[in-house]
Amino acid sequence: MKLDRNASIVILTGAGISKESGLDTFRDEGGVWSKVRIEDVATPDAYIANPDRVHEFYNMRRAAVLDDSLHPNAAHAALAELEQHWPGNVLVVTQNVDDLHERAGSENLIHMHGELLKSRCTACGDISDCRQDLSVNSVCDACHATGTVRPHIVWFGEMPMQMDDIHDALADAGLFISIGTSGNVYPAAGFVDVVRVAGTGQTVELNLEPSSGATHFDDSRYGPATEIVPAFVRTLLENA
Repeated sequence: MKLDRNASIVILTGAGISKESGLDTFRDEGGVWSKVRIEDVATPDAYIANPDRVHEFYNMRRAAVLDDSLHPNAAHAALAELEQHWPGNVLVVTQNVDDLHERAGSENLIHMHGELLKSRCTACGDISDCRQDLSVNSVCDACHATGTVRPHIVWFGEMPMQMDDIHDALADAGLFISIGTSGNVYPAAGFVDVVRVAGTGQTVELNLEPSSGATHFDDSRYGPATEIVPAFVRTLLENA
C-alpha cells in the first residue's frame, strides 16, 4: 500500500484486539452478551431499575481489567509504534473500555464508548479515575453527593463520546483502518462509509474474519490481530 508520509491515519479498534490479551468479546459465541442480557445491565433504564445489579456487572468487568495477568499484546504495541514513528497524525478511536492501548503507549486516543477505569457523577458531571468497586453508596469526590456515581460507560441508548472530533478526523483521513470489529455496532460500523464519501482516504479491514461490512473496504487482511496488525504496521512504516 502506497500512502503519503504526511497522511493522517485513523484506526478503529474493537473487542477483537483485546480478546488476544484475554478479555471477552461481546457478540461472539460465548461472549459477554451470551451470558447476560443487554437490557439488564447496559442501559439507562437498567440502572434506574436495578443499580445494584449494574454496579455488580461493571465491578466484575473492572476487576478483569485490573487483574495482574492482563497485558497489552503485540497489536496494541504495534499501534503505539505507528503513532510514535509515522510522520503524519495517527488517531486511535476505540470501542473498547479497557486501558490496554494506554498501557502499550498510545497517546492520541478516543474512547468512544467510555472507560471502565473512570467514574462519572450524574449530579455534577465530575469524571474521576476509578479502580475500586462502585455501589449505590459511593460518594462523589467533587460534590460529595451519595448515590450519583456511575461507571463512565456509554450504555445502549446513549450517544458515544467525541463524535464531532471523530467525524472531523475521518473526513481528513488518508487511511482508515478497522481492527477487530464485528461491523454490527453503529455508529462505528459506519465510519468506513464516512471515509468513502469524503473520498480522501483508503480503507483497510484487519480482522480475524470478514466483518458484516467487509465489502465496504478497499483492502483487507485476516488472521489473529497479534500477527496481522504488526505486519501491516511494519509495511506502512517501511513504505513511508
